[in-house]
Amino acid sequence: MIKEFKEFAMKGNMIELAIGVIIGGAFGKVVTSIVNDIVMPPIGLLLGRVNFSGLFVSLNGVPYESLEIAKKANAPTLNYGLFINTVLDFLIVALVIFFSVKQLNRLRKKQEVPPAPKKNTKDCPECLSEIPEKAVRCKYCTARLEMTASDRRPELTN
Repeated sequence: MIKEFKEFAMKGNMIELAIGVIIGGAFGKVVTSIVNDIVMPPIGLLLGRVNFSGLFVSLNGVPYESLEIAKKANAPTLNYGLFINTVLDFLIVALVIFFSVKQLNRLRKKQEVPPAPKKNTKDCPECLSEIPEKAVRCKYCTARLEMTASDRRPELTN
């Protein structure tokens, strides 16, 4: 049982998945920082010095000066500013993943183009049907085909 678990845990796909999750977590932190520290401050400045992470609605009807004060008072709040930040995080991550997958698919298509298979057939000049390359008569219209030197078969002997 331990041997089976070791084989399962050490499969290439599992290790690749673990690496992807770790890198994804780190990438998520970078995107969150980009949104909170770079994207949202200029947007807040353009909209009249609004700090989106501090936007909230107090659900108990009591006005609070900031979200921190409302949290200290254990007031129920609707934090729509944090929601806006999270939606922007998601949109940026989705956009980056979209472009990454698009590039990968484009590169894969170039690599996966198989070479054209060698054609072992020719077209009948009478009916244009596809017939074997070494055929001397068309199996569809029974027309006799001209043979080249390479088409000649050895003579049958008894």
